[in-house]
Amino acid sequence: MQLPYELRLGWRYTRAGRSSRRNGFISFISGVSMLGIALGVAALIIVLSVMNGFQTEVRDRMLGVLAHVEVFAPGEQAIPHLDLTLSEVRAHPEVIGAAPFIAAQGLLAWGDTMRGAQIRGIDPLLEPEVTELAAEQQALAQLQPGAFGVVLGAVLARNLGVGLGDAVTLIVPSGQLTPAGVMPRMRQLTVAGLFDSGHHEFDSTLAYLHYQDAARLFRLEGPTGVRLKIRDLHQAPEVALQLAATLSGDLFIRDWTRVNRTWFAAVQLEKRMMFIILTLIVAVAAFNLVSTLVMTVTDKRADIAILRTLGASPGSIMATFMVQGALAGLIGTALGLLLGLGVAFNVDTLMAGLERLLGFTLLPPEIYLITTLPSDPRSADIVPIVLIALLLAFLATIYPSWRASRVNPAEALRYE
Repeated sequence: MQLPYELRLGWRYTRAGRSSRRNGFISFISGVSMLGIALGVAALIIVLSVMNGFQTEVRDRMLGVLAHVEVFAPGEQAIPHLDLTLSEVRAHPEVIGAAPFIAAQGLLAWGDTMRGAQIRGIDPLLEPEVTELAAEQQALAQLQPGAFGVVLGAVLARNLGVGLGDAVTLIVPSGQLTPAGVMPRMRQLTVAGLFDSGHHEFDSTLAYLHYQDAARLFRLEGPTGVRLKIRDLHQAPEVALQLAATLSGDLFIRDWTRVNRTWFAAVQLEKRMMFIILTLIVAVAAFNLVSTLVMTVTDKRADIAILRTLGASPGSIMATFMVQGALAGLIGTALGLLLGLGVAFNVDTLMAGLERLLGFTLLPPEIYLITTLPSDPRSADIVPIVLIALLLAFLATIYPSWRASRVNPAEALRYE
């Protein structure tokens, strides 16, 4: 099948032969434009893939410790009618696990070292139903009622300087009245196990007790809430609303999206801003095609004049140079797509090599919550990137191509 001559001529101009110094310079400028588009597209794909991976990784690690939905009593009091609440939440078709818990704050001390801690009282038999941490790590199974054992996060234990079998002192906020005045209540706990969730915030602050021991220490009549796991974590807000309308008693309900709403909102905002900023980089590279096409039109004025005298219409001339610019944008976008996906799918390996080369850690866990750089390329991000790059390249060709179609053959051939 014979291709339209506009397409063949546009492809020929895209290659920009080096028959003269001027043609060679135009070829160089065209190559720089394509390289700029490729780097911009690759940067967009890599950055958004890493941000997706970061968000997914942190979310999964959070949900390894947090429940999808929490039902709790107001004022940090024991939840009334615990058995009734458990039966009602388990009756919901989306709920696949439920376990009671106690949430409180405390101060852990060992020698002269003290650290604030989030105290969580759990039922070791039911907790694996609601969190991956309890299901995957057997340390929580060591908790026995009345033994006053504690399972510490690995970072918290390291900060305190304790290990398995050591005794730590828990100081609870509410004091007790004595003849000498109000004194803080303290209890020695035995370190029964350590856990590593992979999330620095939890590993450095969280301590697990059996819920019966926690109730005695904090003078509660029972668990302060119930943690739930549902089939689809993305349906947590809807399930929370449905439970709020059906549960008996005065109870509060929150889902995992509300627990860390500020963090997730910040990540989404950063992702949008990075998309806009890097799209501007692609736009700058795409509009470099304007200068390339203007120089090409100036260099090819005689060719344009000859084509016009042979019967080519202004529309055909315009189409020829639009093909040239569009092909440059297409090639640059394709190269950027390949480069971006290549880096995005191997970013962990490249990151490890870069850290070895530089000799320091690029992702301190106490700041970034994770120790490796995850990547999650998504078609929902990649397709718009490719389409925007192609659209910008196409828009950049319109004015120079229109100018080419307005070349007067007589004026162009006067000095040839």
